[in-house]
Amino acid sequence: MIVLGLESSCDDTAAAIVSHTPGQRAKVLSSVVDSQTDLHAAFGGVVPEIAARAHAEKLDLCVEEALSKASLTLADIDAIAVTAGPGLIGGVLSGVMCAKGLSAATGKPLYGVNHLAGHALTPRLTDDVAYPYLMLLVSGGHCQFLLVHGPDRFERLGGTIDDAPGEAFDKVARLISLPQPGGPAIEQAALNGDPKRFAFPRPLLDRPDCDMSFSGLKTAVLRVRDKIIAEKGGLTLQDQADLAAGFQAAVVDVMAEKTRRALRLYLEHAPETRSLCVAGGVAANSAIRARLETVSDEVAAAFIAPPLSLCTDNAAMIAFAAAEQSQLRGPDDLTLSARPRWPLDTKQPSMLGSGKKGAKA
Repeated sequence: MIVLGLESSCDDTAAAIVSHTPGQRAKVLSSVVDSQTDLHAAFGGVVPEIAARAHAEKLDLCVEEALSKASLTLADIDAIAVTAGPGLIGGVLSGVMCAKGLSAATGKPLYGVNHLAGHALTPRLTDDVAYPYLMLLVSGGHCQFLLVHGPDRFERLGGTIDDAPGEAFDKVARLISLPQPGGPAIEQAALNGDPKRFAFPRPLLDRPDCDMSFSGLKTAVLRVRDKIIAEKGGLTLQDQADLAAGFQAAVVDVMAEKTRRALRLYLEHAPETRSLCVAGGVAANSAIRARLETVSDEVAAAFIAPPLSLCTDNAAMIAFAAAEQSQLRGPDDLTLSARPRWPLDTKQPSMLGSGKKGAKA
């Protein structure tokens, strides 16, 4: 099965082609990602309207490039997959409409894929990990511990009750005048910083569950920053580095301890598989990866972290997820809707509350 995937849920426009034969390792035939970082740099974050317009302009070009790199034409494609949510609704809608047009024009079956499922199934694409496995999905807008039982069955063990780590990294970077995206900027600055200079809190470690919170940590950084500015009149490069290092160390400590707890729950359920997987853009942070690998080693569990190109938003994971799910369900029709919110585990109450558009996570 050769699947063309489209991804446009945030600020990366992507197209990819994946070949998947059940029982064999899938192959990424091509993967194209067009970053919008430069478009949003002056605004200190992603501007939804700018992102949506850029997706509409670039999607067909990315598809054309993906086909060219794979030496294929649309006639060679067996199915078309697209992120149908969750995400910035304008961007998601751009991708869904492009996919619908391709499906209608070619007669190829259409599969709408949950963006989070794409991340959660990436270890299957890269390492053919056996079900069930523990997934820490940690990205710009989401952070969840999931038991992945199958291509369409995800059980949430815990997650963030407010800001996801990626949001916190971006916001803290802005607070201390570092460029966006905040994750790489803070990681780089932290290399020259003292993580022990400031006593930042480790939120929710007093609770026995797997839930996390980073909003209060962000506020703690703000207060320390304001105190430094009041005393010195501004931040030095060393102040920035120490703030970045202290914040990153706090995030790492919280995620490590909560991962230990999630691993205990997972191993009670499936002691024979023993796989801890991590995906999402924040999983590219080397300090986080190193600590999680240590936690995994403590219980002799395999640690699987996809390469950076498949940790951040990409269309290969969407194409692969559709190929996996196509064995369990039929395709969608042209009434497929773009969804700004789409929880993976719908059996549990929302962690972040609900609104007119449904549960947030």
